[in-house]
This record gives sequence, C-alpha cells and structure tokens, in this order.
Amino acid sequence: MEQLYKNGIVKQLSILQEDKDKHVPAKRVNIVSLKLLKESSILYKERAIRSPADGYELIKQFLGDVDREHFLVICVDTKNQPTSLNVCHVGSLNASIVHPREVFKPAILSNAASIIVGHNHPSGQPEPSQEDIHVTKRISEAGKIVGIELLDHIIIGDDKFISLKEKGYL
Repeated sequence: MEQLYKNGIVKQLSILQEDKDKHVPAKRVNIVSLKLLKESSILYKERAIRSPADGYELIKQFLGDVDREHFLVICVDTKNQPTSLNVCHVGSLNASIVHPREVFKPAILSNAASIIVGHNHPSGQPEPSQEDIHVTKRISEAGKIVGIELLDHIIIGDDKFISLKEKGYL
C-alpha cells in the first residue's frame, strides 16, 4: 500500500513537471468598475421609516399589484431615511430564492447604514413561511459581518403585513 501511495505521488509529480514544461498562454483578467444606476424615483412623504407600518407603506407604494413575488431591499441612512430601493429578486407565483450577497450588493454600493427587506405574497396571506424565517436569519447574520444591520423583514399581503421583527424573528 505504501509503495502504491509513493508511486501515485511520483506519477502526479511527473505530470505536474510535464505541464510546467509546456508553454501556457497568459490569462487575461478583466478590469471592472461597479456603479449604482438610478432608474427612477418615487416620492416618500414620511421621509423616515419609523415603524413597520411605514416600511409597509413604502413597499406597497412601490410594488402596487404585482402578480409574482418581488423581494426588495430598502437602503436607509443613519436617520432611517430611505436612500434607495432595489428589486433584489423576482420569484414565481409562490417562491423566491434570495441570497444574502444579492441583498447586500445594493446596500454596500449605496453606502447604507442599515437595510429593511420586504416581499409580497401574491396569495394575499402575509404569514411567513419557514423559508422566509430562514432567509431572514441568514441576511441578519451576513449583515452583522459586513456591518449593515437588518432592521426588519416585512411581508405584505392583501392590505395587511407582518413584521418579522415584531414577531421576534430578528
């Protein structure tokens, strides 16, 4: 067994030596820049988000009556004034796959002090699913790492909403 192991290593080393002797062309590396692009704006009368109800009103104003699940990131400054709103993901009729890196991308680019996330349930029932709770916890943990606090996760339905912060999930 020891001899086979040694022979395997010797064989791998000889393959590596052969690769080293071959001329490999240089790898081209792209030089990029990241920019936040303003697509449009909406007027938010309240100026600052002071409660889950305020967050609900902003999300409802932005989304209107969409037929699929939309996951939003509201970036806020140190005074809880919304600075940008980003549709992070558009899902199907009953699901949305969201990853923390996609949530924090607009927050980092817009220098957000903290974020509020929200999404709609096209069924009209805002009760959180286990996946909603799991995603909220993952986003909260990621926020602690990057230094951008998740203030709330608001789920909206037909003229009603649920705050996961108020429910104790944050």
